[in-house]
Amino acid sequence: MSEPHNGPGPAEERGRIRGGVPCSVIGCEEDEQDMGQMEAGMKNEMLRQEDMEDDENESPSERQILVGICAMMKKSKSKPMTEILERLCKFDYIDVVIFPEEVILEEPVEKWPLCDCLISFHSKGFPLDKAVEYVKLRNPMLINDLNMQYFIQDRREVYRILQEEGIDLPRYAVLNRDPDNPEECNLVEGEDHVEVSGEVFPKPFVEKPVCAEDHNVYIYYPTSAGGGSQRLFRKIGSRSSVYSPESNVRKTGSYIYEEFMPTDGTDVKVYTVGPDYAHAEARKSPALDGKVERDSEGKEIRYPVMLTAMEKLVARKVCLAFKQTVCGFDLLRANGHSYVCDVNGFSFVKNSMKYYDDCAKVLGNMVMRELAPQLHIPWSIPMEAEDIPIVPTTSGTMMELRCVIAIIRHGDRTPKQKMKMEVRHPLFFELFKKYGGYKTGKLKLKKPKQLQEVLDIARLLLLELGQHNDCEIEEKKSKLEQLKTVLEMESSLNVNQYGHFSGINRKVQLTYLRNGQPKASSEEEDCKKDGPSLLLVLKWGGELTPAGRVQAEELGRAFRCMYPGGQGDFAGFPGCGLLRLHSTYRHDLKIYASDEGRVQMTAAAFAKGLLALEGELTPILVQMVKSANMNGLLDSDSDSLTDCQQKVKARLHEIMQKDQDFTQDDYQKLAPTGSPSLVNSMKVIENPVKTCDKVYALIQSLTSQIRKRLEDPKSADLQLYHSETLELMLQRWSKLERDFRTKNGRYDISKIPDIYDCIKYDSQHNASVGLEDTLELFRLSRALADIVIPQEYGISKAEKLDIAQAYCVPLMKKIYLDLQRTHEDEAVNKLHPLYSRGVMSPGRHVRTRLYFTSESHVHSLLSMFRYGGLLDSLAKEVKDQQWKQAMDYLSAVTELNYMTQIVIMLYEDNNKDPSSEERFHVELHFSPGVKGCEDEENVPLGFGFRPASSENEDKKPNQGSLEDLSQDQTDDALPVTELINLQRRSPMIRNRKTGSMEVLSETSPNHSSKACTSYRLFQSCSRQSPEIKPAGGLGFEGCSMVPSIYPLETLHNSLSLKQVEEFLSKVCESSAEAQAKTMAGLFDSQSQTSLYSPQPPLSSSGSEASLRPSGQPLWHGSIPSSAVSSAGPSSPTTDSSGIGLNFSFSE
Repeated sequence: MSEPHNGPGPAEERGRIRGGVPCSVIGCEEDEQDMGQMEAGMKNEMLRQEDMEDDENESPSERQILVGICAMMKKSKSKPMTEILERLCKFDYIDVVIFPEEVILEEPVEKWPLCDCLISFHSKGFPLDKAVEYVKLRNPMLINDLNMQYFIQDRREVYRILQEEGIDLPRYAVLNRDPDNPEECNLVEGEDHVEVSGEVFPKPFVEKPVCAEDHNVYIYYPTSAGGGSQRLFRKIGSRSSVYSPESNVRKTGSYIYEEFMPTDGTDVKVYTVGPDYAHAEARKSPALDGKVERDSEGKEIRYPVMLTAMEKLVARKVCLAFKQTVCGFDLLRANGHSYVCDVNGFSFVKNSMKYYDDCAKVLGNMVMRELAPQLHIPWSIPMEAEDIPIVPTTSGTMMELRCVIAIIRHGDRTPKQKMKMEVRHPLFFELFKKYGGYKTGKLKLKKPKQLQEVLDIARLLLLELGQHNDCEIEEKKSKLEQLKTVLEMESSLNVNQYGHFSGINRKVQLTYLRNGQPKASSEEEDCKKDGPSLLLVLKWGGELTPAGRVQAEELGRAFRCMYPGGQGDFAGFPGCGLLRLHSTYRHDLKIYASDEGRVQMTAAAFAKGLLALEGELTPILVQMVKSANMNGLLDSDSDSLTDCQQKVKARLHEIMQKDQDFTQDDYQKLAPTGSPSLVNSMKVIENPVKTCDKVYALIQSLTSQIRKRLEDPKSADLQLYHSETLELMLQRWSKLERDFRTKNGRYDISKIPDIYDCIKYDSQHNASVGLEDTLELFRLSRALADIVIPQEYGISKAEKLDIAQAYCVPLMKKIYLDLQRTHEDEAVNKLHPLYSRGVMSPGRHVRTRLYFTSESHVHSLLSMFRYGGLLDSLAKEVKDQQWKQAMDYLSAVTELNYMTQIVIMLYEDNNKDPSSEERFHVELHFSPGVKGCEDEENVPLGFGFRPASSENEDKKPNQGSLEDLSQDQTDDALPVTELINLQRRSPMIRNRKTGSMEVLSETSPNHSSKACTSYRLFQSCSRQSPEIKPAGGLGFEGCSMVPSIYPLETLHNSLSLKQVEEFLSKVCESSAEAQAKTMAGLFDSQSQTSLYSPQPPLSSSGSEASLRPSGQPLWHGSIPSSAVSSAGPSSPTTDSSGIGLNFSFSE
């Protein structure tokens, strides 16, 4: 660098450039205020230069180091660059020269300014070739290597280099297309996957153009989640992506295909300054809903996060491999690993003063370390550490919310329908074998292709039956016709019903029966054949309705109030509120759902409301909702009942078949727990058979009314809710009419829930049809259902416990783990405290686990809490007054409706000794979900959400101040802005709750409930006004409304963590012991099938049976065991002896 230069020396050259464009040397159009400061700084700088030029001959040792900035003007004058250069100039021996854009573009490199160190980087329109030429000519020190910037523009090269460095990246394959022959390429596209050069990528997968400058990255979703694709692009205004129904990949251009990484909806952007410094920020993934979150200044909202030791190593490797000192790259945190998915080259952090300081310091030290010795500049390396170790702080004396666990039932759905038939035709056995049914004795078929195969078999058999009447084909013709009708009605030829074959709303289940189905009656004995058969169960309907989506989204929105600072407008109160918690990576959120479409869509809609997302549910479902369908965690196969359930059902049928008024003995038999909701329903019914007669007559009247309507030309094109037609409505009711009353005149009690389901649906959604007597049918079928539904889960306490354990032990084990993990506080994503200005408690994180499931799990879990011995609830006298009141409240609840919630909240008191029992404190809350169709005046009232003491009465906001957002009384409800203002005016909520939800009850639990006041979390107006008014703006498809959801009621607010853990552990252990006792496996080696043996009678401690054919995996043995789904990973195995359930997904 010390060879003689031709032409003017660096100082004069610099002076000329600076003099020529004094204003734009270091400046920024975006920020006027900065400009003023900058110009003042520049004047001082220029005075300093002139002095320097005068002194130049006198002391050659004080020569300045020139740092040249060679980039497009938009980049060299950006705010981050300006901030950093301003700081760089504060080094005594460093001066900065910015190459003007016109010089870069128009002048030959010989005329470019001189410099000792060059910061140059490619962006759109930049002549990289010329910059390379300049480096050859002048040989300055390079901050970012220029030749490597050619590679950074090609994603194939980026991935190759990452792979060579041993850096984790998603599994990928490259598809190179010749632009002249785009058809000739190694791509095979299936319905739910692509195959690229032999590598198969099932959906969801990502398709990236090979050119890194092309930001049109597409993500393709599986049909089971709704299909379509998300199209990402360079941010335009407030959008960074858009959902498209297109499911086929692009047919021109070259692409990288890679597996989609489930990241819980955030991306991490890492910015290095040299190999030893990295700053990381999280932002919402553009694929989630495509809405760019911006702050008050219009900048994209990002939050600094801490990198793990492994991630720091990755940052070092990326920086060195690409020879880019200043380098940005993207990390995906998924499944406990971090993957690099993009390297962007030169990139600065936007608006972080701390980063600007650090970056200038690191760069300045780097330049001085390299060039000072060469230029004989007296400079010693400062000894300060560049990365300061961080100690997170706790949030003071108040109790801190640490964990929220919620178990939630899915939202409003279309009526579920099913048909069972026994099949023996070889074609069905072939299908069973083809999809691996013999491994477990069960098979679920949901994919369009599989359903098509079932439809083809049904058509073929019907054709043969039509041609020959001899009974070679045993399958009943009427059942085959129904199978064909339903599958055709569901096929893509007819989209108007429950959607086309979209894999989300109907399925065929096949179960292997070694000796055929048990004979139902003596007359059937003769015509039954021996030998194995398959039980085919066809299920359809049961899809989440638009009203169900709204319910879930509104509940998600209201759920935010449970988190610190969630009551007000979260943005107006720094450091508080769920959204801020979540986006600052202090919220460890995981959402699980069973594999039912309606449950998964409920979970996605809830996530949308909880995290204030926008747009379609498919991208949210794929990224935020984990399917927990493989270990009995949230799924139950309702067709395989435990012995205990079979017996309970038989007893229930027997009692309900008596043609006489209920006797005192019947009350004892049917309601041994004395539950008021049961007793009231029995009083309404009086005589079960007479009531069933009435219900049957009402259904007949309903079907004849619908038939009349069908004949009336005026109602020919009458549109019912959710695109149903009158014909389909008639099919629904006619099937119930046929099935409810059997040939011998007895009633099939198991159809009562379906009748109630249908009338509930039609009363709410199809009231506009104007059918008569629907309210009477609703009233009677509800009274019957209020007995049949809860009692199917056990009549006596022992039975309730037994059946509940069969369903929900895996879930209880998981809850036990969730609570333990929280207070052991493993390394979760933490916020970086040094950078987090305006975040009050960067060390805090809250763990949220949401489990979406169906009615069976909610009933079972509630039974476990009620009768499992959490607080001596099996003892004659319950000592704990609060628990006794809670039990009375629960036994008065008639129905666990859609969106029922059971919520467990864990708090920590940081002032208590860590080993003390008082350190952690658990609360249990419950809501029975959506309100019924006719508003019940006699609905049981709980004691509010988190009852506070009566001395706060005067400070307490009025009962209506925390309104439920999902009002059906829109005119009664306050507008949301009004709510927020109310919150701000309320002294109690602000001063008691800053940074925490905690409002501990100051009355002892023994006080009567009247002494306790409470505020409602999701306050609901319907309590005050008996009639339901249609919701303004919430009516869907012209003829419906969305009922609101009951507020959460606190069951207990002062349990110790020890109590809860001991209870969960005891329940799970007793179940494991019972399971070990009843382990039984049978294997028929000839037919290679694994069979379910009849189980011995069960003890009340619960039972799970399991089978293990040789060479087959040990399936998790809870009964009802989860049927094998056609999608998802294989089941985790269980050690039958202990409590440990090996969850395969990340906890």
